[in-house]
Amino acid sequence: MASLEIIPVVDLMAGRVVHARQGDRQNYKPLFTPFSAVAEPVAVVRGLLGAGNFRTIYVADLDALMGKAPQLRLLETLALSFPETRFWMDLGRHGLDMHGSHWLGQDSWPVIGSESLTEPMLDSLAHPPANFILSLDFQDRHMLLGPEQLLAKPESWPAKVILMNLKRVGGLDGPDFEQAGHFVRQYPGREFIAAGGVRDDRDLLVLERIGVSAVLVATALHAGNINCHLFQI
Repeated sequence: MASLEIIPVVDLMAGRVVHARQGDRQNYKPLFTPFSAVAEPVAVVRGLLGAGNFRTIYVADLDALMGKAPQLRLLETLALSFPETRFWMDLGRHGLDMHGSHWLGQDSWPVIGSESLTEPMLDSLAHPPANFILSLDFQDRHMLLGPEQLLAKPESWPAKVILMNLKRVGGLDGPDFEQAGHFVRQYPGREFIAAGGVRDDRDLLVLERIGVSAVLVATALHAGNINCHLFQI
């Protein structure tokens, strides 16, 4: 897979790594994975990096996304523990307040999800944090979480845009290939990252042919359905 970057996802809740399933955050359980004996964030990331030479790790602070205080100390610990790794970090709306080239680490990029935005906050995207990544968060293909106006203002999108299908996260229905293809064709100046529903290497091959630049993966990776050695990192 010469052109597709595989990005492992680490979901954090109350200081532990949890297994995300279909956006039902109240019922997420601690992660069981062959990459670590415990659901401790540094241990899980170390195990992932040992299994595949991944360039980027995506971290979601679910505490912050559910309206609690962001886990800033833990996020900073992760970034400092793995200085050669790029981290994409979603702290919900708190990410809009984070500025600077060394945001929570030497190479940490803020992710701003549409579910965390309101209409008045759209103006803040005119002066976003450095290296910010937009996540278009969908409940299903036709239901964007957050202000619908965001879809009508592609000029406000950054270079990298995540297509997050929350209902497919942790499920076995496969990615939304049709939606990914639509965005790749409609907005050729952007790099799109697929998220939600990846089952195995075959799904990754289809997404690569569609033209997405990267894929966020968790469940299939921990289940052993993805061959890390196939990736060109």
